[in-house]
Amino acid sequence: MLRKYAIGAIALALVVSGCGGKRTPTTPDASGGGASCEASDGRITIATGNSGGVYFVVGGGLAKLISDNSKLKASSAETGASVQNIQQLVAGTYDIAFSLADTAADAVNGAGAFNGKKEKIAALTRIYPNYTQVLVRADAGINSIADMKGKRISTGSPKSGTEVIAGRLLKSAGLNIDSDVQAQRLDLTKTADGMKDGSIDGLIWSGGLPTPQITDITTSLKDKVKFVDITPLLPEMKKISPVYDTAPIPAATYGVAEVSTIVVPNLLLVREDFAANNACAVTKLIFDKKADLEKVHPAVKDIARDKAAASDPVPLHPGAKQALG
Repeated sequence: MLRKYAIGAIALALVVSGCGGKRTPTTPDASGGGASCEASDGRITIATGNSGGVYFVVGGGLAKLISDNSKLKASSAETGASVQNIQQLVAGTYDIAFSLADTAADAVNGAGAFNGKKEKIAALTRIYPNYTQVLVRADAGINSIADMKGKRISTGSPKSGTEVIAGRLLKSAGLNIDSDVQAQRLDLTKTADGMKDGSIDGLIWSGGLPTPQITDITTSLKDKVKFVDITPLLPEMKKISPVYDTAPIPAATYGVAEVSTIVVPNLLLVREDFAANNACAVTKLIFDKKADLEKVHPAVKDIARDKAAASDPVPLHPGAKQALG
């Protein structure tokens, strides 16, 4: 049932998603402060993630929601996810971007992949959490991250938030992503293929529940795969970023035994100069029309208004503050 739901959600996302492209400027005022909350005429693009992931599905739904309920016409695009999304957001290729909160924190602090350059980004809202899903073949002899030494592990697309978390998990377990594991920098579709044909031993993936491609793997391989509990690494992960927390992946999600894991919030990001009226309009739409967005993917149910402004250290855009006030 979950698989059928997820496939339907992907189909919807493919219908409403565009190929992305340069932004169409709207209004120059990004200061907020009681500005209009009505969207301007124009076109905006949304950077999402791998086609088999929840960013892609929800991003397509968000583009349709914006286009159907405002003067803005929005399209969404498949990307490598968090790091790439922020880099291309700042470059002007996209106007709104999905990102993991830890990667966004790196961007505003000039840390990690951002090499000392503090990016001028702001948040529209905190959204649902990403679950770190560590799935391995049952015959691979992997019961912990430390057991991945020498194994063939998919660590996510290059410049993705998954790759960031994979590196941090391995480091927390005393392993080096470049030398201690046979890291496969694969997107989720190729990762699923590798798990099913046995060419990789396991994967690290950060995404919402359920992630369609993970459903595909668990449905196809059944008891030949299992999730790994990575929560013993939480204290070390928190030393890297305080945003990390724990939560269970319920058994009903994939038909595999429940396991605890590390979670991290997601943020919707814009540039600091994104028009305040559009920031207000888009943020307001997400909460006013949340029931419509929930039809796209069940992860949307975890978007909570009382947590929407919790984006630190990423500043909340003034237009978003107005919408949430």
